[in-house]
Amino acid sequence: MTTQLRVLRPSEWNEWFGSLELAFGGVVADSPEERELWEALTEHERSIGIWDGPDVVGTAGAFSFRLAVPGGALVPAAGVTMVSVASTHRRRGLLTSMMRRQLDDVRALGEPLAVLTASEPAIYGRFGYGAATRQMSLEIDTDRVRLAVPDGTDEVRLRYAKPDEATAACEGVYERLVAGRPGTPAHGPGWERRALIDPASARRGASPLQCLLAERAGEIVGYSTFRIKPDWDTAGPKGRIAVDDLAALDPAAYAALWRFLFEIDLTSTVEARNRPVDDAVLHLVSDVRRCNIKLRDSLYVRLVELGAALEARAYRASVDVVFEVEDAFCPWNAGRWRLTADTKGGASCKRTDDPADLALSVRELGTVYLGGESLVSLARAGRVQELRAGAVAEAASAFSDMVEPWLPRGF
Repeated sequence: MTTQLRVLRPSEWNEWFGSLELAFGGVVADSPEERELWEALTEHERSIGIWDGPDVVGTAGAFSFRLAVPGGALVPAAGVTMVSVASTHRRRGLLTSMMRRQLDDVRALGEPLAVLTASEPAIYGRFGYGAATRQMSLEIDTDRVRLAVPDGTDEVRLRYAKPDEATAACEGVYERLVAGRPGTPAHGPGWERRALIDPASARRGASPLQCLLAERAGEIVGYSTFRIKPDWDTAGPKGRIAVDDLAALDPAAYAALWRFLFEIDLTSTVEARNRPVDDAVLHLVSDVRRCNIKLRDSLYVRLVELGAALEARAYRASVDVVFEVEDAFCPWNAGRWRLTADTKGGASCKRTDDPADLALSVRELGTVYLGGESLVSLARAGRVQELRAGAVAEAASAFSDMVEPWLPRGF
């Protein structure tokens, strides 16, 4: 087999995307509008493919955006996406060759991080990606669960808006919240259109996308987008509300949006498939057991330039620790690094010959990078080795964050 790995040419996009769709079962875009959007968002110079003669047998792309990290900084990151290998060409090293090329390119662009969501969790660990965020799904029995809302909730005005006409207002709220939640991407122009893609084929019997805005003193302070799926049995209506997105700038607006969803006529269930693990709604509901909570992995983080990545985020406690880092796939990260930081925001991560305090791989550093997972837990699993007594606890305290990291929107 003779294959060629190279950058995607704009004229080849349909064939390239078609190969991706075939690898994912036949459909990635549910409508011509969605397909057109993905083509518009594709950064051709950051998209690569593998050709076997005239056939595309591998794809991988990256989006350029900034990622919120602990402390509120927005760090340049490569959003790895559209990765596939044709079923006819598995186990031939094609994925490895694309990951090699891609991470080399990310480094050349000066981006300290690469991030992705994995179709299967086992795939990307060998390339140094660590599972750094989780997402929570809720299925709330609103016949049995009530909300305790804070003072001021009744002062929030709610109104329906057409999704396409409310895009700017919703994006304004989203942008104001980005820095406060590690793991949240700040996208470039064009991404706001993704929320408007609403093909009938993807609704599965539910309504078209609906949008609700929360206002106070003429200012938009929150929004929710959702669909309603009517249903009935012999006892009466039991419709379901599928929450696509919900965000607010203050507790009262947040509670007002949730209360509205709980009280929609002819429904008995509110489901939300992607919420942060520390979502405040858990403290508003009367019975958390009837919220049917489930957790799963979400954003995977890869430190491409280890020193720059660790210097870019803030730390909750002063720390002075030497890591012995294993990184066979990006050997420029391997070796000993001394991280020193204080709570005022200054951090330094430089190479050193000093004795190591902790031994771990770059995958573990990616896992704890956004502050949601603990080095203590990884050490208990045998994935971090403590070489100096107390070093795990010291580093874990510094890496922790007050807010659970979360990826609110996929890419």
